[in-house]
Amino acid sequence: MPPQPPSGDPSSQTLECPRAAQRGPWRLDLGTENEPASCTLRSGDDLTLGSGRSARLRVEDPAVSSLHCRLRVLESGIFVEDLASKNGLYVGGARVPSALLSESGAAFVVGRSAICVRTIDADEEHAPTDPLPGVIGTSAPMLRVARLVRRHAKSRVPILLQGESGTGKDMVARAVHELGRRDGPYVPLNMAALPESLADAELFGHRRGAFTGAVTSRVGAFEQAHEGTLFLDEIAELPLSIQVKLLRVVEDGMVRAVGASQAIRVLVRLVSASWAALDERVIEGRFRADLYHRLATVVVELPPLRDRRSDIAQLSHSLLRRMRADVGERTLSSAALSRLVEQSWPGNVRELGAVLYRAAASTEHEIGARHVDEASRQAPHARRPAQDAQALLEQCSGNISRAARAAGVPRSTFRAWLAKISPSCGTPEHDGTASASSAVAAR
Repeated sequence: MPPQPPSGDPSSQTLECPRAAQRGPWRLDLGTENEPASCTLRSGDDLTLGSGRSARLRVEDPAVSSLHCRLRVLESGIFVEDLASKNGLYVGGARVPSALLSESGAAFVVGRSAICVRTIDADEEHAPTDPLPGVIGTSAPMLRVARLVRRHAKSRVPILLQGESGTGKDMVARAVHELGRRDGPYVPLNMAALPESLADAELFGHRRGAFTGAVTSRVGAFEQAHEGTLFLDEIAELPLSIQVKLLRVVEDGMVRAVGASQAIRVLVRLVSASWAALDERVIEGRFRADLYHRLATVVVELPPLRDRRSDIAQLSHSLLRRMRADVGERTLSSAALSRLVEQSWPGNVRELGAVLYRAAASTEHEIGARHVDEASRQAPHARRPAQDAQALLEQCSGNISRAARAAGVPRSTFRAWLAKISPSCGTPEHDGTASASSAVAAR
């Protein structure tokens, strides 16, 4: 049995997490700022974790003590205890002297690193996989995604990416393109941002004079992506009238622009994405079953952030680096990181970025637990009605890029919000700082 702290001091009681039904070897996913790693532990293992050479499990983290904590693998789980470290051991958002982690998926924080413990089976133990290029994530769910993507990246079959909003579907689509080694370009197109009247021309192009306002010919997304990858984001929003034409292109590779007399052949790798369950939309009659089955030749389910907690540390540090130009240099305290690890994140990485931005803007130094708590209590800007976009734009001195980051949405989405108030404010040329006239017009 592990040694118990003195029973007279309630603040030093060992924290025990709920016990899991399954057992096997344990995998530790170490989410650090720069070089995430993992290791396998078995029953009876006893080791120290720290940043010093004497630690059996080393963590490259300046906020971790030389000998920070001790880990022992018991039949009931992993017992972790603090070794009088400087920055402490955090579990469940609170600093504790020790904890028994008996649930697969439990996590603890040391320094600026989040460590997730989970049970594994023999197949996973012997199936190492590198993370996807450009995608932050070495947790078990993300490595499963990486294995599936790498298995099909070099083929030309359509891939459907399914996952909640903010799970990184666009980043995975880019990884598919890069791993497929296409000679042509990567062309992304957000179907939710296109009105039905323009979707046809955007996808397939149009010839001069094909309709009122077509003063010049336009090359469609399929032609642009020839020999490359076409990423259709939010494919569930594609109008039924366009779904018929898309199906024909997917089946025979022939594209006919609006107003053209002949079709041309294109060679395109099609990757589509949806936060909505397309199979349910098929049942509802809102999406064609034949098109769904063609697009879903390979389906990749992207995990929500709450299922990949060991990635939160590296994601947070990466997001803070991107915010330097707006908020300055910021670091996370151990308590702050622990608060982030314990949240459920319904908005996933976008929500994490929005919370970090507000927390970073509220201090000029290190981000503490109270900054994260205050930022988390604020209603996410991404869920506000479109008319509030202008208020957020004014708070960010008219800079659309900065306002979009604070809202936790892409710039295209934020511009679409502004366009509902004033069409001139939602145009791409206002991608940086909006003019004073635009700000007034948006009112």
